[in-house]
Amino acid sequence: MLFPTLTFALFFSVVLPVSWALRDRTDLWKVMVLVASYVFYGWWDWRFLGLIIFVTIVNEIAAVGIFRSDKESTRKQIVFAAVAVDLVLLGFFKYYGFFISSLDRNLGVSLPLLDVVLPVGISFFTFQGISYVIDTYRREIHPVPLLDAAVYLAFFPQLVAGPIVRASEFLPQLQNRQPAHNVQAGEAALLIGRGLFKKVVISSFLAEAIVDDVFATPKAFGSLDVLFGIYGYAIQIYADFSGYTDIAIGIALLLGFQFPLNFDKPYAAVSIQDFWRRWHMTLSRWLRDYLYFPLGGNRGSKFATYRNLMITMTLGGLWHGAAGTFIAWGVYQGAALGLERFASDVRGEPDQPIGSGDIRIQEIAALHTGSKLEPWRSDPTSPVPFAPLRVRNVWFGRFVTFHLVCVGWVLFRSESMGRVGEIGEALVGGLTVGPELVSPLVVAVIVASLAMHFVPPLYGVQARAIVSRLPPAALGFGLGLWVFVVVALGPTGVAPFIYFQF
Repeated sequence: MLFPTLTFALFFSVVLPVSWALRDRTDLWKVMVLVASYVFYGWWDWRFLGLIIFVTIVNEIAAVGIFRSDKESTRKQIVFAAVAVDLVLLGFFKYYGFFISSLDRNLGVSLPLLDVVLPVGISFFTFQGISYVIDTYRREIHPVPLLDAAVYLAFFPQLVAGPIVRASEFLPQLQNRQPAHNVQAGEAALLIGRGLFKKVVISSFLAEAIVDDVFATPKAFGSLDVLFGIYGYAIQIYADFSGYTDIAIGIALLLGFQFPLNFDKPYAAVSIQDFWRRWHMTLSRWLRDYLYFPLGGNRGSKFATYRNLMITMTLGGLWHGAAGTFIAWGVYQGAALGLERFASDVRGEPDQPIGSGDIRIQEIAALHTGSKLEPWRSDPTSPVPFAPLRVRNVWFGRFVTFHLVCVGWVLFRSESMGRVGEIGEALVGGLTVGPELVSPLVVAVIVASLAMHFVPPLYGVQARAIVSRLPPAALGFGLGLWVFVVVALGPTGVAPFIYFQF
């Protein structure tokens, strides 16, 4: 079930009023939300409901066992077993075909190649299950009743494409829900409206106008088309994914839950380290806390820090899909982070030792003046576990970083490494070929989308303040009118969100 569809509108028009009608009947409300979430997930393929139910039961049993056990060795064994089950399920559904094909191609080992269908959202709800078990082991949370755990893992706004909401972020809100007068309806309407526009209008337009054609047959086009096709994909994937999370966060707000921010103007980043502070922030923090820190983080030697970065980002690339291009993208990101880290070490820039128990992080301040950055400040919520690379000129850093990120997007979007080579050849060899796909509208959409990354935050605050003062009738009418505009500007039909495949 896709958000920008009539089916979901009808579904949510029933769920929302029922949710508020049952506001004071806690257990009945939880059952209703769980049933609604299972209907939402089962709409795609009801057979996979058994999978999410199994993951829920396994992680609940593990969390309770960890909490009740007094032996540290037993607690560790339970954590290992639960995480192993989660990862085996994820590995089978996501990587079985890739693994079997690689064995056959590289070693000549032939094994049965099953037609395994990838369940939507499996990467997200297995990661949330892992966080529930590990956070219980770390004594950051207590295990909750099975019904609560089931609601947490299946909560439909973020079930299939994130953001990755941790148990410690969701469960306290489930147990102490907001009263009706505290619901931020204006903020929710703005997020939903913005997300719909990003997905239905911007992402869909760029995909159809230039991106799909360029990445399908790059040699058929000149350098300018290929270059703007790459720029277009950078905007498309941002508009698509951040659009989904905007809608998810807005829907959750209407149901009385606050989700963590997942994007923070990523193309305003001044370095790759700064980019990962801003892009898919919930995944970045998850990788930091459950992979990078357990590997040792930057507590050991400098070589160990670079190694841990490379392992973390390579596995982060593999998380996105079973393909050599995703692995190459992860290696590329790890290498870029490592090189920036090396540059900071050579310059002797400040840093703090990182440990999972006492996290102290240096990062670039969000504000800057002129061409120089403001002084450093601590922020324990930053996904980057050390200070992003300092740059002497903010705009030069942004220009270089954006293009380095675009190189990564070529790896991420391409079907094979051979296609990556074709795109490179077309960029270099198509200088004399005139543009076919680049149009004033394509350029305007790309430029305007990038420019939005530099709008002062104050304007957003003012917009939220104005909308929050609107009466409910006016708010509903305005959102309905905006949806009409989005539908009018968007294409016929809505393609699945890009991150559904992960």
